[in-house]
Amino acid sequence: MQRAFIPGILAMATIVVASNILVQFLILDGLLTWGAFTYPLAFLVTDIMNRVYGVATARKVVFAGFVTGIVCSLIGSQIMLQGDGFTYAAVPLRIAVASGTAFLIAQLTDVTVFNAMRGGRWWRAPLVSTLVGSALDTALFFTIAFSASIAIFGANADAAISWAWEPVPFMLSGPMAPLWVTLAFADWLVKLSLALVALIPFKVIVARLTAQPV
Repeated sequence: MQRAFIPGILAMATIVVASNILVQFLILDGLLTWGAFTYPLAFLVTDIMNRVYGVATARKVVFAGFVTGIVCSLIGSQIMLQGDGFTYAAVPLRIAVASGTAFLIAQLTDVTVFNAMRGGRWWRAPLVSTLVGSALDTALFFTIAFSASIAIFGANADAAISWAWEPVPFMLSGPMAPLWVTLAFADWLVKLSLALVALIPFKVIVARLTAQPV
């Protein structure tokens, strides 16, 4: 049993590392990054491990992803980039704290919700738990990382992410709002879409691992 869920830990670690790299690449006029399309797969891994191996194993996989994320943040905080005449860390303090906090709380919430609903129709537990976890992840990450109302990190940390406070049209065409609000909404839309798409691989992979129809 211990060896059986190692692929889940490796899959989670791979997703976290890939997302930390791909988040550096912007698309759609800066509304999203490529990391927005890989990170939600973490919920798929958690749900598969929960369904096949149970709550305790799913939590171990989550903590493995959390530790991997911390290592990525520590490395990223030491990588200095240059732009517009400034030198700055690839992973600012607020983003590092937000990333770890949002991941751990959202993933553990996903595990709890999934377990509470595991006795229903096969799709209910993964869908509802992912939707709840994804919404929580988006709200926590973008608020902690970018909201001007969070003032506990200090002036230097705030300055590193102050670009996200710039007023812009919501989703590029709506009323004016801080840029980070648009980024959060766009990110949540991707998570919502992938929560639906992920039901297909969830069903297929669980069926293969258990040798039983889901």
